[in-house]
Amino acid sequence: MTNHKVYYSTANEMADVPDNSVNLVVTSPPYPMIEMWDEIMKQQNEEIEKQWEKENYNEAFELMHKVLDKVWQECYRVLDDGGVACINIGDATRTLSKNFVLYSNHSRIISACLKIGFQNLPNIIWRKQTNAPNKFMGSGMLPPGAYVTLEHEYILVLRKGTKREFKSQESKDLRSESAFFWEERNQWFSDIWEVKGTRQKFKDEVRKRSGAFPFDIPYRLINMFSVKGDTVLDPFMGTGTTALAAMASNRNSIGFEIDSKFEPTIVENLLGTESMLNQVISDRINRHIKFTDLRKAEKGSDCFKYQNSHYGFPVMTRQELGIAFEYVKKVSYENKSFVTNYHGINVLENPLALF
Repeated sequence: MTNHKVYYSTANEMADVPDNSVNLVVTSPPYPMIEMWDEIMKQQNEEIEKQWEKENYNEAFELMHKVLDKVWQECYRVLDDGGVACINIGDATRTLSKNFVLYSNHSRIISACLKIGFQNLPNIIWRKQTNAPNKFMGSGMLPPGAYVTLEHEYILVLRKGTKREFKSQESKDLRSESAFFWEERNQWFSDIWEVKGTRQKFKDEVRKRSGAFPFDIPYRLINMFSVKGDTVLDPFMGTGTTALAAMASNRNSIGFEIDSKFEPTIVENLLGTESMLNQVISDRINRHIKFTDLRKAEKGSDCFKYQNSHYGFPVMTRQELGIAFEYVKKVSYENKSFVTNYHGINVLENPLALF
């Protein structure tokens, strides 16, 4: 069973979250200097509005980041030693007072987090696939007034302290069950990800103010940087994508959302998702089976030395022997908390045929 707590307050107010109690942060904050986030940033500090009216945009940019700095400070406090923070952020390009410039959000956040005490690990460039026919901005074919377009965002990877240790047998067993497949490692641990962005269908004003990232982003990060039973924090919960990925991964989660109007949307997105979550697991297993079949066809049926101890499918390395999935039985909601119950690891007679 995993628990998923939602707080409808600012992420600055994490008093209910104890020190060193979170294992992973996965979030995507409002992007300073992106127009859709202007008002919510100005609401956090009236000085931002004053600087904006004076056309002091660099000062407004800095003040917006000072709002975020408080959140990164709290994330550092609640993270356990060895815990990781993954922050999805894009830089902003904008024309203000007839002047087009880039505001480097990712470098400003890295600078702030290093001052707090985080260590910066290799970051990920999320290249967002696009079908846009025009790859330029500005004056078209005439130099020097054309500008390259931004087709990527960043996923910053920051750690508190040194590498996490697993000393007890129970923690080692959970780590073994939480391992990823060899071929997943080769894809996930590249520094360039090509993942399609989420095209959202807006039903109301709340959804229009959501900058949700696609499910695959937090799902990968949660499986890369945490183990079963860990607690994942999203200080900018939005529509609840990180919590949903935590449910699929048998992790607990905590989410903070400043706007209580998001509650119906979060409930709608997380309740009744049992089939979807189990399909995620099924797809992951089936992709692995397809990989093993292709590898056998290329290299011969004896190319695998190991078999997973729970399901019997072949795996590339000894570290994959203990990989185990727990399928979602029921997601329930009460008192601003979701509870996810799971079937046992071997509950199905044929775990490769979920549906």
